[in-house]
Amino acid sequence: MPLQSIELFAGAGGLALGFSGHGVTHRAVVEWNPHACQTIRNNKRENVAPVSHWPDVTEGDVRGFRYEGLQGVDLVTGGPPCQPFSMGGKAGGFLDARDMFPQAIRAVREARPRAFVFENVQGLKREAFADYLRYILRQLEFPSLLARKGEEWPRHLARLDKHKGAGAASEYRVEWRLVNAANYGVPQKRMRIFIVGFRADIDTGYAFPEPTHSQDALLLSQWGTGEYWESHRVAKRHRPARPEGIERKLQGLLDSDPADILLPWGTVRDAIADLPDPEKRPDVELVQAHRFQPGARSYAGHTGSPLDEPAKALKAGDHGVPGGENMLRRPDGSVRYFTVRESARIQTFPDSFIFEGTWGEVMRQLGNAVPVRLASVMAGSVCEHLRAARRDELRLAVA
Repeated sequence: MPLQSIELFAGAGGLALGFSGHGVTHRAVVEWNPHACQTIRNNKRENVAPVSHWPDVTEGDVRGFRYEGLQGVDLVTGGPPCQPFSMGGKAGGFLDARDMFPQAIRAVREARPRAFVFENVQGLKREAFADYLRYILRQLEFPSLLARKGEEWPRHLARLDKHKGAGAASEYRVEWRLVNAANYGVPQKRMRIFIVGFRADIDTGYAFPEPTHSQDALLLSQWGTGEYWESHRVAKRHRPARPEGIERKLQGLLDSDPADILLPWGTVRDAIADLPDPEKRPDVELVQAHRFQPGARSYAGHTGSPLDEPAKALKAGDHGVPGGENMLRRPDGSVRYFTVRESARIQTFPDSFIFEGTWGEVMRQLGNAVPVRLASVMAGSVCEHLRAARRDELRLAVA
């Protein structure tokens, strides 16, 4: 029997795609942005797997979504809007009307899923939000202990702490971790918080997946063995300058146990090497959504993503596309904007995936998305624990 989920704050569907890849059936997919909703509809209409098997997207404010008939579902997943906690935004936190963590908590309280997975920006762990993060986690641990009418959140937090301190049994076991997407094979340095919880009746012993890729392995491949340059057929004259002071580090890596070396970080070149340069090839619309966008410029603090490193975190931006984060910087120092298809590659969406909207709107969808590969890694660990728990339940039932 497949696992079933409710996907909230779906955006373009990155997190949902990751869970679909692990045999999860979506009972509901909820998103308010009309362009993102149309992106999901386009892929459903064009029979793009696995979106073709998703239910029709529910377009609207999650505050109006009801969970009747969905109680006891296996999973609730989603990425509540990150702008309230983003270091690139206004950082209004709980004072920002876009803070949807209360709705994520309501979903857990009303649907009573066996597990949940929520994703957000690393800004949520800033010192300014430390107490509020603890408040989110405590509410997810005890979702049925609601705030009283007119009760401000610090008082509610104090009451939740007192409840736990009195020995109350947790309703959910909640864990969180800050992860770098590059450490899991995504060609992008994207720091994100994942909050994972399992209902208390599920004995899981859950642990977050360990990194599979590393910067050290990339440096070794580039400047130790040279395998990286050879695989991409990059002549020495076209390579960036050798980093200063790298020899001692390389010697340490070469002397280490090969079993301790992870896979190399993926780079922008790894992600887009087989795509023609849209600035030099005006006929590249043979590749869907791979059109040159003029206007990129480099300025202090916004210098683009080097071709031979993981990209900087793609960002959505409140006022248009943030140039520094969504630009490619070639070894000669020249820059250009990433195309939609290149950005989708960096966010590890499949090439068959079709996006709806203008270039700026689609880049906003991509900047808000969970990288599909990172979503898949997290989904794999959570789904395996849920399936293991189900197998244990069946064994006890027949014993």
